[in-house]
Amino acid sequence: MPTTPSPHSPDTPLHTLIIDTDPGADDVIALLFAMAAPEALRIQALTTVAGNVPLAKTSRNARLACEWAGRPEIAVYAGAERPLQRTPIYAANIHGKEGLTGVDVYEPAAPLAEGHAVDYLVRTLRAAPEKSVTLAMLGPQTNLALALEQAPDIVRGLRELVLMAGAHFNGGNITPVAEFNVFADPHAAEAVLKSGVPITLLPLDVTHKILTSEERIARLRGLGNKAGATVADILDAYAPQEMKHYDMPGGPVHDATVTAYLLRPSLFTGKRIHVEVDSREGMGFGQTVADWYGSLHRTPNATWIVDGDAQGFFDLLTEHIARLP
Repeated sequence: MPTTPSPHSPDTPLHTLIIDTDPGADDVIALLFAMAAPEALRIQALTTVAGNVPLAKTSRNARLACEWAGRPEIAVYAGAERPLQRTPIYAANIHGKEGLTGVDVYEPAAPLAEGHAVDYLVRTLRAAPEKSVTLAMLGPQTNLALALEQAPDIVRGLRELVLMAGAHFNGGNITPVAEFNVFADPHAAEAVLKSGVPITLLPLDVTHKILTSEERIARLRGLGNKAGATVADILDAYAPQEMKHYDMPGGPVHDATVTAYLLRPSLFTGKRIHVEVDSREGMGFGQTVADWYGSLHRTPNATWIVDGDAQGFFDLLTEHIARLP
């Protein structure tokens, strides 16, 4: 039977956090959500990667999220421009050519931080106390894979990895079996799964159960702040495409489930299983092979989330977006 992840103590900050991201509409919502919880999520920096759109645009959109959240002090480091081995792919057909639809984009006031994201990860994780840093990963896992290749010892500083990645019961969203973040760099996902760090995966299996509705978007718009209107505008533009493609009653907010999990893991259920990535050329390229029933008799290497409280998620999201400018 699926088990509920253990909730963290509400009396202390939950996570010293780095967010690795490729904004992207749902990434921006996840970032605003996280930046609205400074008492629980001590965000050290954002690291960006090419994914939904090329690196220059994901890096700009990450800085826009900091500006819109009133958190310009959070450094944004640009990282990998391309996957480890495969030809780069993007998702402009879903996120628009700028990575965001429904809102105006522009060059934010804060510049990028000096230096490469991979160097930042190596430097920071080497200096961190043992098992102290949570890395939330919202896009292809290229930056961490490069950091692990360069400095395998950085696993010492990592407490856990929480990823929006993968698909099993749901099927894929870029091929019939592959989820975009893994398909965009399956070789990086392989390296991350072999890292030995505790990993939680929030796949399409759960994100396609946590869907928008007219009422849920209206609550965000009705908050009366700029952030609420921004999130509502993004969702109004982004959600209908997936609703039409999958014939769903609402749209998923994929990456924002990572933020919700960090803040309130009791909203989600899953279990520890063995997960591998198919990086062979062919129909299965980029598939996450999730051994839910233990058929392979291999040691579990990840917690695979399969269900979540949709209303609880939107209540938590709305409560936090209400705190922003």
